[in-house]
Amino acid sequence: MTDRALVVVRAGVLTTVQDRGRPGYAHLGVPRSGALDAAAAALVNRLAGNPRDAAVLEATLTGCALRPRSTVTVAVGGAPCAVTVGGRPAAWGAPVVVPAGEVLDVGPATAGVRAYVAVSGGVAVEPVLSSRATDLLSGLGPPPLADGMVLPLGTPSATPARVDTAPQPRPPAELVLRVTLGPRDDWFTPEAVRRFTGRGYRVSSASNRIGLRTEGPALERARPGELESEGMVLGAVQVPPDGRPVVFLADHPTTGGYPVIAVVRTADLAAAAQAVPGTPVRFVAVRHR
Repeated sequence: MTDRALVVVRAGVLTTVQDRGRPGYAHLGVPRSGALDAAAAALVNRLAGNPRDAAVLEATLTGCALRPRSTVTVAVGGAPCAVTVGGRPAAWGAPVVVPAGEVLDVGPATAGVRAYVAVSGGVAVEPVLSSRATDLLSGLGPPPLADGMVLPLGTPSATPARVDTAPQPRPPAELVLRVTLGPRDDWFTPEAVRRFTGRGYRVSSASNRIGLRTEGPALERARPGELESEGMVLGAVQVPPDGRPVVFLADHPTTGGYPVIAVVRTADLAAAAQAVPGTPVRFVAVRHR
């Protein structure tokens, strides 16, 4: 039994292992996956002294609690939340030492959706297709955390960052997503396209790692019928039969048959990962991605 490990004390509603994902396998039907808020994951890795591609934990809404078997340095970022070590308050957004046997508790998000936990050495579960990421759509990678699970840790490779705190963007009060229209915007009426780039949408509580679903006015079709299945990319805005746009996120399917009215700029997707249900959504058409 190795002492370089974490014991899951409280898994939370959904906590997964994530890294930078597994790009390059879409032709096999495998999504990229990886941390939804990639910037937050990279920052906590830097604070903990890890390389950018080290695996972290992505905790959704309710946080998680972990007990290391050896002394580790951790950093918690992403969605703001209370952090305690052994029941005592600890810093969020900064390196924190957790002694062996003490419980690191990452509390529920006070804003935003997803908190990220980096541990010195990184989470060292077995990689699948060169990534340790949990993919909820395909089932690749480790399963979501469960109480009592033991996660192996790698060997620390660098000294944790010497900072008191690191600035992180607040979760959005309004989610502004810059989009390039197409390739199937001509499947919708001109009025529907105007409605799409107006106001009136909000984040749906049905959103998940596969897609950010919206509530608001339905978009009317100009063409009947359905497309043959075609390739889907990260950030594609697909419109299913109910007419409400869905923004594809990291665990999205690689093909689909509903028309894609637009594609969101990749730089805007981190904010989408932290937008709580009910957040207003505004799609802004731009010329280039």
